[in-house]
Amino acid sequence: MSLALGGLPSVLPADKLAELKETAGKLCAPGKGFLAADESAGPWLRARHAEAAKIPDVAENRAEYRSMCFATPGLSEHIGGVILHWETLFQRDAQGKAIVDIIKDNGMIPGIKVDKGYNKKGIWGTPVGPLGHPEVATVGLDDLQQRCHQAVLAYEQGARFAKWRNVLQLDPAKHMPTELAIADCVHTLARYASISQSEGLVPIVEPEIVPNGDHDIHYCARMTEKVLAAQFKALADHHIYLEGAVLKPNMVKNGLGGPKATAETIATLSVQTLLRTVPASMPGIFFLSGESARNEDNEEEATINLSTMNKLFPKLPWHLSFSYGKALQRTCIVTWLGKAENKDAAQKALKARANANSDACFGKYTPGSCKSLGPEEGASSKVASEPY
Repeated sequence: MSLALGGLPSVLPADKLAELKETAGKLCAPGKGFLAADESAGPWLRARHAEAAKIPDVAENRAEYRSMCFATPGLSEHIGGVILHWETLFQRDAQGKAIVDIIKDNGMIPGIKVDKGYNKKGIWGTPVGPLGHPEVATVGLDDLQQRCHQAVLAYEQGARFAKWRNVLQLDPAKHMPTELAIADCVHTLARYASISQSEGLVPIVEPEIVPNGDHDIHYCARMTEKVLAAQFKALADHHIYLEGAVLKPNMVKNGLGGPKATAETIATLSVQTLLRTVPASMPGIFFLSGESARNEDNEEEATINLSTMNKLFPKLPWHLSFSYGKALQRTCIVTWLGKAENKDAAQKALKARANANSDACFGKYTPGSCKSLGPEEGASSKVASEPY
């Protein structure tokens, strides 16, 4: 094998590297992003809406809602890949059609979340952060090879990529994230990426620094740069084929309780951090939206931030896009509210926000041009302490 292929030449044949690269290229098609639908519970529980919170969180309702979303006419114009919870990979809609077939028939690529979350007891000896628990280690590496292999054995199910999320907290006074937490985070993500590629799945690498806390944007920039530098060192150590992988980082933003930064500052510091740390060989970077403050419109601000980046920096070495969950679905969820008669209107709401983010990939989104629920309308009093 030619060394020019890079990646994992000692264990991966050329055809597998080529397939990984081809899949990553499709996921990074211009103007397309990910719909993150991998919540373990019904996504309506995170919509900050009192009526939506009343929808029973049962498997049948999760399948109904997600199949409705994935069947949205024309959604593939803006969405290249759909990230699924393991449950959804094997579910069917009310008519008996496999949900992954709905995704594929609508022109999108299904993938799976393969991490098993984390224990809030955390890493022994680490400080308690703004999420209210110590620094954490994500679990699931022990049987990941087998689970990825199962997904590939069920190749007719259509899974072509995987996602693993690690969580880091910021607190300047406690020097968080600690060196230990960063080392554990990047090593785990590199091991996951290696296992995923060995089974033919494009890995989405997600070292998420959560926005909880009172820090300013400059501390987030410094720590994000530190984490991403360590992450790509770890990926290199594990011989990850970057052309067959994508990155899902946090935007560089102020803490939820910190001084509010402008979209221009968020865009500038986010792109500056990426340019300092991410090799040009990685084809795509797909931002997560992260949690938002109670007085912010998460859908609108996530779109504006992405659009501002691409407007200010139109020529970047990678596809700069989105991998949003709530920031794509909140208005859709509140339009739907579990009622079959609201299906068409809910699909139109999802398509509109996906279209807005597609425009943002080209730096062409006009603020306010896509209707959203907004920060206050119908908001419930309970908010999850972390994304999922």
